[in-house]
Amino acid sequence: MAETVLVVGGGGREHALAWKLAQSPQIQQVLVAPGNAGTASCGKIRNSEVSVSNHAILAQFCKDHHVGLVVVGPEVPLAAGIVDDLTAAGVPCFGPSAKAAQLEASKSFSKAFMERYGIPTARYGSFTDPEQACSYIRMADFPALVVKASGLAAGKGVIVAQDQDEACRAVMDIMKDRAFGSAGETVVVEELLEGEEVSCLCFTDGSSVSAMPPAQDHKRLQDGDLGPNTGGMGAYCPTPQVSQEMLQQIRETVLQRTVDGMREEGTPYVGVLYAGLMLTKQGLKVLEFNCRFGDPECQVLLPLLQSDLYEVILNTVSGKLASNAPVWRQDASAVTVVMASAGYPGSYKKGVKITGLSQVQDSGVQVFHAGTALKEGAVVSSGGRVLTVTAVRPSLEAALEAANQGLAAVGFPGAVYRRDIGHRAIAHLNQRRGLTYKDSGVDIAAGNKLVDMIKPLAKATSRAGCNAELGGFAGLFDLKAAGFVDPILVSGTDGVGTKLKIAQACGQHCALGQDLVAMCVNDVLAQGAEPLFFLDYFSCGRLDVDVAAAVVGGISKACEMAGCALLGGETAEMPGVYAPGEYDLAGFCVGAVERGALLPRLGDIAEGDLLIGLASSGVHSNGFSLVRKVLERANLGYSSPAPFGQSGQTVGQVLLTPTKIYSRLLLPILRSGAVKAYAHITGGGLLENIPRVLPHGLAVDLDASQWSIPPVFSWLHEEGGLSEEEMARTFNCGLGAVLVVAPMEAQSVLRQLQAHEEAWIVGSLAHKHQGAEPVVVRNLRPSLLNAGPAPSGELAVDSNASLKKTRVAVLISGTGLCVFVVVVAPEMNVNSSISRERRWVIGNLNDVYGVCLCPTQVVDHKLYGSRAEFDGTIDGVLEEFGVELVCLAGFMRILTGTFVKKWNGKLLNIHPSLLPSFKGVNAQKQALQAGVRVTGCTVHFVAEEVDAGAIVVQEAVSVLGSDTEDSLSDRIREAEHRAFPAALELVASGTVRLKEDGHVTWKSNSQS
Repeated sequence: MAETVLVVGGGGREHALAWKLAQSPQIQQVLVAPGNAGTASCGKIRNSEVSVSNHAILAQFCKDHHVGLVVVGPEVPLAAGIVDDLTAAGVPCFGPSAKAAQLEASKSFSKAFMERYGIPTARYGSFTDPEQACSYIRMADFPALVVKASGLAAGKGVIVAQDQDEACRAVMDIMKDRAFGSAGETVVVEELLEGEEVSCLCFTDGSSVSAMPPAQDHKRLQDGDLGPNTGGMGAYCPTPQVSQEMLQQIRETVLQRTVDGMREEGTPYVGVLYAGLMLTKQGLKVLEFNCRFGDPECQVLLPLLQSDLYEVILNTVSGKLASNAPVWRQDASAVTVVMASAGYPGSYKKGVKITGLSQVQDSGVQVFHAGTALKEGAVVSSGGRVLTVTAVRPSLEAALEAANQGLAAVGFPGAVYRRDIGHRAIAHLNQRRGLTYKDSGVDIAAGNKLVDMIKPLAKATSRAGCNAELGGFAGLFDLKAAGFVDPILVSGTDGVGTKLKIAQACGQHCALGQDLVAMCVNDVLAQGAEPLFFLDYFSCGRLDVDVAAAVVGGISKACEMAGCALLGGETAEMPGVYAPGEYDLAGFCVGAVERGALLPRLGDIAEGDLLIGLASSGVHSNGFSLVRKVLERANLGYSSPAPFGQSGQTVGQVLLTPTKIYSRLLLPILRSGAVKAYAHITGGGLLENIPRVLPHGLAVDLDASQWSIPPVFSWLHEEGGLSEEEMARTFNCGLGAVLVVAPMEAQSVLRQLQAHEEAWIVGSLAHKHQGAEPVVVRNLRPSLLNAGPAPSGELAVDSNASLKKTRVAVLISGTGLCVFVVVVAPEMNVNSSISRERRWVIGNLNDVYGVCLCPTQVVDHKLYGSRAEFDGTIDGVLEEFGVELVCLAGFMRILTGTFVKKWNGKLLNIHPSLLPSFKGVNAQKQALQAGVRVTGCTVHFVAEEVDAGAIVVQEAVSVLGSDTEDSLSDRIREAEHRAFPAALELVASGTVRLKEDGHVTWKSNSQS
């Protein structure tokens, strides 16, 4: 539903805010109170006469007129508590509370705050006695020549004196003659600083900060920074004097430190925070804080904001700023010039007619009204600062020239304005100096910063055979350490196609990392290979460190999901090759497979073999050029509500659903020998990928009615008018991978797959007659028209059971497998039967705390006199939590018969051998001593006799000739990470249960 927004204020800043908010497609109307001639009636914008000083009346007005958000421009209402009062009345309001606004409202508070939190600022003294202030001025061992009224003085309460006598006169004017009224009851006397003055603003949600580009205001009235101080005669943005390194320093030492300090003091700061800074030879110093957008800085910042201001504000007030940083134009500069009344900043005439406004708008320059009013249909002056003329151009010089041309077209008698806004920046840019690599558009420092950010991400993907340390010329992988005996290396490379365009348009980059890894890893699986390591290639015109870090962060998480190490990569910054904001990706995966396990086994594949399909998550990463064309035809944007997918999702959210990674699920099944071939359904869709793994002479017969087709494909088919052949040749149509298995193996493989993922028997292989198509997809059109759930084969997880989420607890004595079993595995499986909200860890040692990301309870066995008493306490905790299924993960206490009987059929344990072999302790040592070539792990129901309960899942692990207890234990532990969650899911879903006779029974369709 489109919103009505109210902007409080009537100056150029408020006109700019209303102008930017009106650009949001989510906003129907922008009211401005009291507003000016520029906001009186302009498209979505109009003025309101509601009183903004009486907060009760204002709140009722907002409710009566369905105002969904109030945006406060000036500082006086903020200091008066407008945000507090409106929020208390249930009206959302953007800006800091009255207490937080003290950073601007009280110079004395602000200076003391900076001193408390080590924020760099000028030396100072705060006084309520004018004689003491003058004594301080004369006795200070530094030039104490800046005199400030502590309270709000409309931006004019600062006097920069030439000498001590002038400074003392300023004190007397403020405190005795009350030049600024009650604002001068306290004065702050500061050290005079020398250097470049800049304005650095940020959005903050009370926790994180998002810095805006730095700007520079021009306070003096006349060119060359001469004449009296004013509220501001112009500004430009960005300031080339502030490097990216310096901006980062400002962000960390000033903006973030201020927000952190306010939060620590119980006064969270939410809104826009403005830091006025002086860049001195001794480093940056804070001159002042403001609690809102500056005027005229706002008029150069908002034209450079690429994001929707309304969405930025919503993300700020809802605490979501960290994950939704605003995007700014990187390819332009903005200049605004203030036109003031004759006599300003002293007395001036009002009601002077203004001409030329329509002509200047036609020149591509934006005019923001400040002190203007409507009189008998004409626009007249009503204040000291009358108009701000803003131009946005590719360079600072071009922007200033365009703004000055705009000034020449508009005017009124006696208008005063400067013609040199940005002169310091232009002088800085024109300094003759040697060229650097950065001047060409390549920022080595940004590249180094990116490497530092992603090193810990890569390190987290370390695995046997590789430590994933970035920084060398090349990466190393030890195949022997990874357990391979006679390996063949397998490599794959891919990209994510024009899915990039959608991610870039939506500003959502992280999921692309999973797409990239999935496309490569799923390819090497086709040879039966375990993915070992991954390399990425990120190329762009200008490196945006945050965007690149988001992409690589997604890659590293996906590598962890796939079980491969992020071993290295390349970041290529190539100015002129890519448009601003664009980048490209490529990935490279290397895997290995034992020579005897290589896929496809072409000699074994035969007519009558069955095809098992694994569900895709949607479009995955192929066919997006066609997807974008269909969207264009349908006139749908990425932010539009999706006519497919779940309720509330946008088109962009559905299309950016990441590609599924199948390696952890499929590797143990592929190694079992039950699968003859595996096809990744990638570019070329169903028609071209399955034949790639088949011998000549065989054809594929698929039945689309046997699997679930996601709604996005149905929509593409209908909206794009795409033929069945086009759909099957371009898209995966709901199948991310297809396995070829013998009929006798089909149900066993299907059962293992369905413990984790949707899977179906989708077809079979037949003799290929001469001239016949290699792939036939039956029932595709009716299935597309009636997309929905499909049969899941003979063996299935009970559909009723899947609606109920099982409450699970893990009993451990150390770290055990609890992280993977209780936290990671259910999160990886969106269809998990395990409750994400109701998972507990119960241990008998204190080091359990902090191990798992879910509620933890310690029951110390040493505090109990008997096993029965200890078990009774454990039983009570389980009952209290409402636990329905219990896993033992490294639990070193023997449970009593009474406890085991009570929880019979609800207790699972894992043992590091293929039971019934090698029961008890030291199972790995027993296996090595026995000289067996295969061992593994077993998940079983717990019985009174140790390691004797009915078996649920087993996974085999080869014993190598070079194995030690440690190396064998490591590989068995990896198998446990797969087997235990699989067994847990089977039992939690009701697919497997323990009968009264102690045997396991499996539930199939005929039983459900």
